[in-house]
Amino acid sequence: MRNPLLLPSALLLVLGASGAVAQRRVPVERTLVLSEHPRQEAPRVYVGGGVSTVLRFETPCDPERTKLLGWEGHFEPVLCGGRSVLLHPLRDLTPEDRFMLLVTLTDGTERPFVVTSHQQSYEVREVDQQVNVFADREGYAAVLASLQRALKSERRLREENERYKQEETSLDHAYATFLLHGGIKKTPFRMAETTVLKVDGMDVAIQTFSSATKAATLIKITHLGSDGPWRLGEVRLTADLSERTTKPFALRMKPIEIVPGAAGTIAVIADKSAFLSEQGPVDLTLEIHRDDGSQQVVVFLDHRLIRE
Repeated sequence: MRNPLLLPSALLLVLGASGAVAQRRVPVERTLVLSEHPRQEAPRVYVGGGVSTVLRFETPCDPERTKLLGWEGHFEPVLCGGRSVLLHPLRDLTPEDRFMLLVTLTDGTERPFVVTSHQQSYEVREVDQQVNVFADREGYAAVLASLQRALKSERRLREENERYKQEETSLDHAYATFLLHGGIKKTPFRMAETTVLKVDGMDVAIQTFSSATKAATLIKITHLGSDGPWRLGEVRLTADLSERTTKPFALRMKPIEIVPGAAGTIAVIADKSAFLSEQGPVDLTLEIHRDDGSQQVVVFLDHRLIRE
C-alpha cells in the first residue's frame, strides 16, 4: 500500500520544477561606449545562470591580466581569447550580487566592469548575450556606419529578391519577354509608331505599341562607340519630368550589357492605371539612363495608346 504522505511531496516537487521553468530569460546584445571621465562608474554586465555572456573589445585582451574577482563557486573560469572575454555563471545571481571583472588589453589599458543581475520580475530577466565595448565614440560610429551599410545592403537584396519573385508571375513581365523575342502575336499589342534616331554614338530604334489595357515600348540600341560596354542605369516613368515618384512598369532587357558594335533591346510595359490621375488621363515620359547617370533616351507615351 502506498504511503499517502509521499503524494504531497511529489506534488511539491512538480510545482517547484514548473516554477523554475516559468522564468524566461531574454538574451540581448548591447553596445557600451566607455567614458574617460575619472568618476565614471564601472559599467555593468548582466548575466544569467547557465547562460554564456561574451564581451567584445576593439583590441585583443591579455588573458594573464584579465580576472574576475571571487568567481570560485559562482562562475566557470573566465575565458579570454583574441578580442573576446567569456563569462559563464553556474547559477542565477541576485541584483545585490556584485563581482568585479577587470579586463586588461594587450596595450596595458584596464577596463573594469561590475558583473551582476538585472532588477526585474521573476518571470522575465534580460541577460547580456553579447556586449560590444568601444573606447570612444569615433570607433563606435565607424562600426555603426558599417552595420548600417550592411543592413541597407541586406534590405536591398531582400527587396530585389521579392521583386524577382513577383516578376516570375507578372503578366506584364511575360509580355515584355515576348516582345524581346519577337513574339508580339502572343500579346494583345499592335504597332502604333516607329522612330529611328542617333544619340551619343548610338543608333536607337523606338517602337510603341497600344492595347485596350496596356501600352508598351521596344527600344533597340546599337552601340557604335568604342568606350566600353553600354549598361543600363536608372529607368523612370513619370507623368511630369520634375516628378520624382515613378509610375509602376515592367522591364526586360537583353543582353544585360551592349558591347561596342553590338545591339541590345529594352522592353517596357505600362499598365492603364499608370496613365490615370485625379485630373483624368495623363501622358507619360519614359527616361532611360546609362549606368554612369547620363540620360540616353526619352520616350513620350501618349495616353491614347490605351485604346478604348
